[in-house]
Amino acid sequence: MRSLTFIVGTGRSGSSALSRIVNRHPDILSLNELYASLGSTAFPTEPITGARFRRILTDPNPVFDTLTRSGVPLPEFLYIRRPGRYAAETTGIPALSLMVLPHLTDDPDGLLDEVADEVSGWPPRPVARHYVALFELLAARFGRSAVIERSGYSLGWVPRLSTAFPTARFVHLFRDGPDCALSMSRHSGYRAIALLREVMERSNVADLSELTPNHVRALPADLSALLGDRFDGQRLIMDREMPVEGFGALWSELVTEGVGLLAELPEERRMTLAYEDLLDAPERELARLAEFAGVAPRADWLAAGRAELRDGSRGSALRLPDAELATLRERCAPGTRALGRA
Repeated sequence: MRSLTFIVGTGRSGSSALSRIVNRHPDILSLNELYASLGSTAFPTEPITGARFRRILTDPNPVFDTLTRSGVPLPEFLYIRRPGRYAAETTGIPALSLMVLPHLTDDPDGLLDEVADEVSGWPPRPVARHYVALFELLAARFGRSAVIERSGYSLGWVPRLSTAFPTARFVHLFRDGPDCALSMSRHSGYRAIALLREVMERSNVADLSELTPNHVRALPADLSALLGDRFDGQRLIMDREMPVEGFGALWSELVTEGVGLLAELPEERRMTLAYEDLLDAPERELARLAEFAGVAPRADWLAAGRAELRDGSRGSALRLPDAELATLRERCAPGTRALGRA
């Protein structure tokens, strides 16, 4: 098996830019938002046929299609920038097509056909073995020797990924808490995440799939509407008052849990990467990443990475009013301590 590395984090930490940089390396297959795209269907516990694995890859992600139909698609949805034969309003967009395949090719529909035809005939086996075969298929297709998958909002996936891929390595990418929380507060996906977490908390369920009609009827109208096939996304998500301090608490929760999960891995299978360090010393930090992932830190690639990071921003939270910034820092303090950055 080719070397496999997962870049995990809260998201809104420069991770999309890092995927673009990784994709420039001629030896790395960059799988952009693979597990974010597949969502809760990604890891069935029982062995599955190739036909079922194809459905995991090609069935639309219902939450993402709903956000698109509701006028609040995530900026990370690459497919809708240059749409092909699929659309959220009609066919639904295959999960693999939304962010993974357009990152690799200008013909995501054609590549989806290739992948779907190949995997359909694969024999029954544990899903992890299907993924390994998929990684091998794509790496061979693009002539790459190493695989890096990067998804936002992915720290909670560490136990599943480390169990499924026992030799995989993990990179924890993180950003200054207040800056990251402020970015979350302006992003349609993270605003939707916060609201759907509230739905699950009010309904006392661990997953949206556990919601019953009675649960939905008991919700306030402005939350139950989010569970429909289409809603007024601007009004119900983007225009809603959602204090940034709530996103600071979310960031701390995710980071604190994630640091604990990563600490359970052997030290040689994990590394950390701070967004601010990438901005300050891009060649040094990208070289660390390349060597950890098992590829050479090529000079031309490091130069391209430096150029990609040139416009990166930091300190955005410092422009908040003093009282709001103080409260936000307080909410982010547990996560900052967990990172050892206090």
